[in-house]
Amino acid sequence: MALIFDIKRYAINDGPGIRTTLFMKGCPLHCVWCHNPESWSPRQQVLYKKSKCIGCQSCVEVCPQQVLRLTPNGIVMGSGCTLCTLCTEECPTTALELCGREWTMEDLMAEVEKERDIMTDSGGGVTLCGGEPLMHPEATLALLEELGRRGFHRTVDTTLYAAEEVVHQVADNCELLLVDLKLMDSEKHRRFTGVPNELILDNIRLLATLDKDFFVRIPLIEGVNADDENIEATARFLDTLPWKRRTVNLLPYHDVGKDKHRRMWSTYNPQNFPMSAPSEETQQRCQSQLESHGLHVVIGG
Repeated sequence: MALIFDIKRYAINDGPGIRTTLFMKGCPLHCVWCHNPESWSPRQQVLYKKSKCIGCQSCVEVCPQQVLRLTPNGIVMGSGCTLCTLCTEECPTTALELCGREWTMEDLMAEVEKERDIMTDSGGGVTLCGGEPLMHPEATLALLEELGRRGFHRTVDTTLYAAEEVVHQVADNCELLLVDLKLMDSEKHRRFTGVPNELILDNIRLLATLDKDFFVRIPLIEGVNADDENIEATARFLDTLPWKRRTVNLLPYHDVGKDKHRRMWSTYNPQNFPMSAPSEETQQRCQSQLESHGLHVVIGG
C-alpha cells in the first residue's frame, strides 16, 4: 500500500507535540543538499554501510546477477541489480540492507497506534514526510483518511510539487501542512533541485486561499539561497499571501546527506556547488528581513 523507508518516533520538529513521522519513498526533487537522498527513488534499493562490513564476501558469492564485488573501498555494486534481496539476507552484519518496505494499512496503523497515548497527551499526531508524499496521492490520501478516522492529528511535509487537484485533496484531509520553499528564482531552483519552481509557487498561492493551516520551511544555505536578494524576494512573495499563520522556519544547512550518498554508491554535491552553513550573522539578517514584512520567523525546527 505504502512504500515507507523510515518511521521516526517521538519526533518534535515535524508539527505540534510529539509525533510519529512516516517517511514515504519517492521524490520529484533531487535537492543537492538533501538529508534523505535514499528517498529519491520510488522503488526499493540496497544500501551499504562500509563501517559494518567485515569483507566476508558472502554477498558477492550469493548474488545471482554478479553485480557485487569487494574492493579496497569495500563492496561496490554495478548495474543490473534485480532487488532479489539475497545479498541483504546473507550479510551477517547488516552492512547491506534493503531501503523501503511495503506496508499494509493494518500493519502500519498497528505501528502508529503504539504511541497513541504519548501523541494524544502532548497534542501531537502523525506526520507524512519523504521524499514527497504528494508523489503518491492514492497511498497518501488513503493514509490520511485512515488516520483521520482514528482521530489522529495529521501533518503533511511537502514541496507542493504536484497537481492542483492533489493539493486540494491532501489539504482537505489533514490539519497542517509544512511547506518547503527553497528558492524564488526558477532557474536557480532547477539548478539546485532538478525542477523549476513555478508549480510550487502557484500551489503555495492556492494553499493560502484554502483557509488551511500551513507554515513555510526554508533550508538556509550559504551559496544557495541565503543571499539578500533571494530572502527579500521570498519575504515579498510570502507577504502577498492571504495567510493566517505567517510563520517561517529557517533551517540552517548541514551536510548529513554525505554519508547517505556513500551508502548509495553515489556522490554528494557532484557539481561541487559552494554550500555552507549560514553564520549567526547571516541567520539574524535573514530573520530580520523576513520579519520586516510582518512574518513570524523561527530559526530551527
